[in-house]
Amino acid sequence: MKKRIIKISITIFFLFITLVFLIGLNKSSIYDTKDLVGKQIENIKLDNFYENKILTENDLKKNDYTLINFWASWCGPCRTEHPTLIKLNGINNLTILGVNFKDKKENAIKFLNELGNPYDILAKDELGKNSVYYGIYGIPESILIDKDLTVIKKFVGPISRNEFSYIVKTVEK
Repeated sequence: MKKRIIKISITIFFLFITLVFLIGLNKSSIYDTKDLVGKQIENIKLDNFYENKILTENDLKKNDYTLINFWASWCGPCRTEHPTLIKLNGINNLTILGVNFKDKKENAIKFLNELGNPYDILAKDELGKNSVYYGIYGIPESILIDKDLTVIKKFVGPISRNEFSYIVKTVEK
């Protein structure tokens, strides 16, 4: 009887492991953020960069369009993208929220003083924990949302010329 219980237990264990393995193989391992488009961002709680206050949905609902840009002073591609953000800063109906990601405040300030500050609002995510809620896995990444906090488009990597044109056309409608 004991031997039979042991054989059944071992068989169930191996079936379970096989099932978990097969389910894992069928899941896409490619990080995809297409499912964010069309959905609303909720529970926004970002630490203001300069002040001891929290940025929430109410702060972003005041804007026609908001480009949330995740960046850091140590990020080479962020430096490449920066002139594009400076150009976007002058676009009507667009507010740019910069979220400083896993960075030291003094380094971020030096970066902005050196290259210019394209951000209308500046927040920080020192540990990178809040950025996960936005599907951020690397920087630079940006999310374009409307005043209803609906995601229009997500940009992974530095904003390209085509993406720049897309943003301008979208917000100037």
